[in-house]
Amino acid sequence: MTLRRLIALAVLPVLLAACASKPPVPPAPAPPPAPTMPPVVPVEAEPATPATQPAMEFIASTAGPVAAVLAYADKARTLGNPQEAGNELNRLGDPGDSPLLQMQVALVLAQTRVSSDLAKAQGLMQKVAASTAEAAQPLRPLARAFASRYGEQRRVEDDRDRQAQQLRDAQKRNDQLTERLEALRAIERSFSRPSAPAPALPAPKATP
Repeated sequence: MTLRRLIALAVLPVLLAACASKPPVPPAPAPPPAPTMPPVVPVEAEPATPATQPAMEFIASTAGPVAAVLAYADKARTLGNPQEAGNELNRLGDPGDSPLLQMQVALVLAQTRVSSDLAKAQGLMQKVAASTAEAAQPLRPLARAFASRYGEQRRVEDDRDRQAQQLRDAQKRNDQLTERLEALRAIERSFSRPSAPAPALPAPKATP
């Protein structure tokens, strides 16, 4: 036998013994269970402008009454015309003694572009600012700020209306003066016209 075969015959028993003593492969672990998703609870979206009263109460109970008023003020500014403001006033109704509702009504009144409504808005804000009710305490500084702002706005609008009235009065006086000047000029022209020549007298007849 060759040397190579002798070496192979000597190594073969060792390899067979190693294969026989090899430990079994452990089974693969079971996959973990799929995670369970929590149930989805539907949340009502915040209504479109202006905010409904339940939404205002929710904001007031979670973020505070000042945040609720500021949120409503942002929405009230989007009221595009007096008709929309009137519809919102009808929806709000009588504010009664509720400081939060009084400020809501005032914010809408300030958007009607009517001077008398702006005065009412200032009055409601002043009422909340002077209120001693517990619900009004956190709102008093904000109400004072709004009342001061509305007062300044009223002064600006009053000055503008007064200047506009003065301009109309000046224009009216100017028109009246123009009419009087035209009348005087017409009289002057009538006097400056040459008078018609007197008719010629007949020539005297010759005596015989």
